Amino acid sequence: METLTARGRAVRLTATLLGLALLLLGTVHGTDDDFPFGPFRMYSTSDPPDAPAPDTRVEGVDGTGTVVPLGQDATGIRRAEIEGQQDRYAAEPGLLRTVAEAYAERHPAAPALVEVRIVVRWYDIQGGRPTGEWTDRTAVRWQAGG
Repeated sequence: METLTARGRAVRLTATLLGLALLLLGTVHGTDDDFPFGPFRMYSTSDPPDAPAPDTRVEGVDGTGTVVPLGQDATGIRRAEIEGQQDRYAAEPGLLRTVAEAYAERHPAAPALVEVRIVVRWYDIQGGRPTGEWTDRTAVRWQAGG
């Protein structure tokens, strides 16, 4: 085993201190986007036991009026990608056109989609248990030609 030189120790110590400083700064002022130097809050919080639980889905309506589920198998787009950019879709609903285009690429013989929407199903929770009741809310809607 070789002995570490003074320069080698200084480089390692500097890198360690820099990493620790970034971790401390990220913990105090960071957001999830700064991971791994920022906090990863996804699992560090919980909702109250009676708070409704959201379940987000993407669906389309084709030219015949049929509602089409637009999950990963139908479009190649993961639900997490949609959920992660939901605020962006809300600000610019026209971005949902890309979901319709992805569906059309995978299903060229299917009727074209005339609407794509992000729907959040809010499950009612009481005492930490689902009641079996829910409410659907359309969070974002894009319509072809609109």
